[in-house]
Amino acid sequence: MFKPAALAVSLCLALASHAQADTELTVYTALEVEQLKPYQAAFEQQHPDIRIKWGRDSTGIVTAKLLAEKDRPQADVVWGLAGSSLAILDHQGLLLPYAPANLAQIGPRYRDPANPPAWVGMDVWAATLCFNTVEAQKQGLPRPTSWADLTKPIYRGKIVMPNPASSGTGYLDVSAWLQTFGEAQGWAYMDQLHQNIGQYTHSGSKPCKQAAAGEFPIGISFEYPAVQLKRKGAPLEIILPSEGLGWEIEASAIIKGTAKLDAARKLADFASSPTAMALYRNNFAVLAQPGLAARFEDLPADYEQRLVKNDFAWASQNRDRILAEWRKRYDGKSEPVAQ
Repeated sequence: MFKPAALAVSLCLALASHAQADTELTVYTALEVEQLKPYQAAFEQQHPDIRIKWGRDSTGIVTAKLLAEKDRPQADVVWGLAGSSLAILDHQGLLLPYAPANLAQIGPRYRDPANPPAWVGMDVWAATLCFNTVEAQKQGLPRPTSWADLTKPIYRGKIVMPNPASSGTGYLDVSAWLQTFGEAQGWAYMDQLHQNIGQYTHSGSKPCKQAAAGEFPIGISFEYPAVQLKRKGAPLEIILPSEGLGWEIEASAIIKGTAKLDAARKLADFASSPTAMALYRNNFAVLAQPGLAARFEDLPADYEQRLVKNDFAWASQNRDRILAEWRKRYDGKSEPVAQ
């Protein structure tokens, strides 16, 4: 007869064996906090022997952290970081090229063009104006329809936008203005816009949250927080400036040198799979795998066609130069860095 004490010992040994079999992947990300749990749960349901340990921060901070750790990488995988940031990491030799199982289904515009690719896209996020209609009416502010409108004197101190040095959303704005208007006109535009900026934040979603709360009537942000906040009842109108939308691709990549390559490949496979795309579809209107996205009632049907031409290589190669110039001109209005 099996004694209770022996049974307890047996169970403990089994649990210990299971715990030892688990692989813990350190995954760096700039995904929104509320996206982490459902993404992780879906992956771990398919791979119960792998556990994700998140390292989450804004795009600029995650990028800087990975570069600082170049000689002693701490992450195994990146899941949810800007394509332009991953291009920088690839140029520095930090990424391990890998062709995930569903690569053929990923649109060529939304992945690293190399074969095998260093990074593979997930979903697109694009520039959006969050316009608080209640505050605008109180303050007698007209509805802007273009980027040019934001330079009008009536908006002096009424606009908040992300700092491009710490926010991927902020950088996609600056990069798009320079690419779309040309560098000379792009900087001239930002000089005028700067007169109307109340603050540069260190988060891409924060300007929209501030607009929703009435702290500023206009927030330059991206569509995900705009749609989520509007659905929750915030008095926001989502405005897509007529000149076109700067955009970025969230993407995944394997960090070169990971000691957990098999598990890292499984996560890379999952990140580009139809199962993952179904999760991204809940949050974004444009997916890296064409034909799977759902229409967002809050966004126009031609949303994807409004994305400007985006040269990821140019944006990544010129990032340091652009940010140095941006800091010199505008950093005085940046919010303090949290300690």
